[in-house]
Amino acid sequence: MLFNSVLVLSASLATCALAVSNAATSLTLLYQNNLNASDDRNHASFLLLDSNNRAGAISACAALNETLLPSSIINAHRSDIQQSLAYVASTRKAFSNQLYHVQDGLLEGYGTFTIRTLALGARVPVLCSQSSTSSQPSSSSASANNQVSIASGGNTYVGYRNQKSFRFLGIPYANAPQRFVHSSLYTPKGQTIQATKYGAQCAQGGSGSEDCLFVNIQTPFIPRQGATDELRPVMFWIHGGGFTGGSGADSGSDGGNLASREDIVVVNINYRLSTLGFLAIPGTNVTGNYGIGDQVTALEWTIQNIASFGGDPKKITIIGESAGAGSVRTLLGSPKAIGKYQGAVAMSNLGGGVALGVNGDYATTYSSYLSISASYTTAGQQIFQSAGCTQSSIEAQIACLKAVPALQVVSYPTVARYVVQDGTYVNTPNLDLVTKNGSAAYVPVIFGIVDNDGASFSTYPKTPVTTELAGIQASLGISASNAQSIIDSKLFPYYDTGNITLDSFNVSQRVATDLQFRCVDQATVYAASQSHVFPKSYFYQMQRSTGGYDPNNLGGPPKSAQYPNGNPNLPYFKLHGADMPWVFGNLGTLRDSNDLYSIQLTSGYFAAFIKTGDPNPEDRYLKIRGYERSLEAIAATGPWEQVGGAEGKIKLLDYPSRTAGFVDVQQCAWLGYGLDYYLKGGA
Repeated sequence: MLFNSVLVLSASLATCALAVSNAATSLTLLYQNNLNASDDRNHASFLLLDSNNRAGAISACAALNETLLPSSIINAHRSDIQQSLAYVASTRKAFSNQLYHVQDGLLEGYGTFTIRTLALGARVPVLCSQSSTSSQPSSSSASANNQVSIASGGNTYVGYRNQKSFRFLGIPYANAPQRFVHSSLYTPKGQTIQATKYGAQCAQGGSGSEDCLFVNIQTPFIPRQGATDELRPVMFWIHGGGFTGGSGADSGSDGGNLASREDIVVVNINYRLSTLGFLAIPGTNVTGNYGIGDQVTALEWTIQNIASFGGDPKKITIIGESAGAGSVRTLLGSPKAIGKYQGAVAMSNLGGGVALGVNGDYATTYSSYLSISASYTTAGQQIFQSAGCTQSSIEAQIACLKAVPALQVVSYPTVARYVVQDGTYVNTPNLDLVTKNGSAAYVPVIFGIVDNDGASFSTYPKTPVTTELAGIQASLGISASNAQSIIDSKLFPYYDTGNITLDSFNVSQRVATDLQFRCVDQATVYAASQSHVFPKSYFYQMQRSTGGYDPNNLGGPPKSAQYPNGNPNLPYFKLHGADMPWVFGNLGTLRDSNDLYSIQLTSGYFAAFIKTGDPNPEDRYLKIRGYERSLEAIAATGPWEQVGGAEGKIKLLDYPSRTAGFVDVQQCAWLGYGLDYYLKGGA
């Protein structure tokens, strides 16, 4: 247990920095994080170290370039510190009158919260100042005063701390990749790795590198070297970007806020993209799925090393958005990945898309896996032609393509971005949702969407239209007859605001949301609930959001003097990718108080799932942590229920959140993706 640890400092170590910061003590960074970025400056963080005597406590803080926690900070932030220590006491089983070394004596941290000056020689836990006050990733950087070093797997990693968490960035999890070869775990030993800056993103859109296989870790806790107790659950984040863009350094998915507020470890990864990550050629050893293989390699590295960073390798939840959600879905059925994680969350996974000719088969390919031959037909010779690799033999063409600069390869008009059935990482045409104890991982899952995901994949007409028919046809890129069939179905009502272009686009985005996102994902959890492929299945729809992928420049809700950042209580489009600030707690600008409360609530749901496989936080936990708004909302609206049948249930995420049934069930059936889609064989 934390308070039974013994901190021993030799005379030599007492006068200089430790070789590794956790050689003789665990390090816990405590910060009462309310997720209000504008309020960060009004709060202070501090460090908790293992039990020691007075002299050892002073030396231990000094080794971190800090002092024992001064009374000035204790008095200025009394409520925050008392709340944090109450949580520590509840989870670490401290005494109700636990004492801590602070600058002016011994602080009784859970009870009277007073400082005593007697018995200073007692061996009790240590509270140190934490002077790194940068609260945002963009303003946080390593310095001589805030660096933290740990050892893992034969290497030393130098990270740093900001106001909210310990940060280790740009850690290589694999050897430098060879083109069109699956990655292998990082093998060098005896290295000192400067993990204080992000590594290169994978080649994409004119920037990045082929040498890009890095992980970033945000953690509130570093165990004493070699210790394996008190490890935190791990969130393993897989970024989106259509398998052609994105990185583990995207600001919206930074894990510092979530790590500090919910006491979990967040891992963000890079993986190879585009043709470099997914080219597959039949009859050769270029078998594709290199990006998926990278994700598995990153999981393997995490399992082997994350305990040194405070994470529990037996409590890993994989989670991703968009193509990251497609990756999660792939890993749920991947023989190479199963057993390496204990839960899965797919946010806005794409699927469907063939009905009505909407966007061709773009969305379909994220939930159905092409054969290598089909992938090559779609994106094979086209790539070779663009590269000028027109040799007579396929072997010569491959050799030619290997010599083309990485940024050039990913810039061609046609790129490979398809998960394929390679027989190793993927050996089924889609995730088996029918066979219990079949090829799918038996872990709890959450699937869900943003209310208007499809608005990001519909085209707002560049010139005004005069009829609903013309607007739907232009927005969805479909024939007049297919557009008319949508109108004739009367399943997608036209809401007349007087703006025909806007109103027809609103119909179109609802069709696109159903077809490309909602229907397939609802069918996924429904099928699982009937076949019991997963032990528990949950579904959500995000009702409050901001930002997101906005190619149509739709913007957010209307602004006014009372709501200078937009009024979220008025209608607006909730766009693809706009759920990430709610899950990670990274919303920089609040439009109203419910924005803050809903972020606190929503991130708490997802963190609870990462911890337990159930998205419902315990009442006791919320009370101890002082998360009263979340406690009130859950008490008023009830728990997030499992999907149990044709009615759902699902959670509409807002403040407060509400329980509802599946949405647009009749519409999905008309589009050909009814709830029984997978139970009927996915056709």
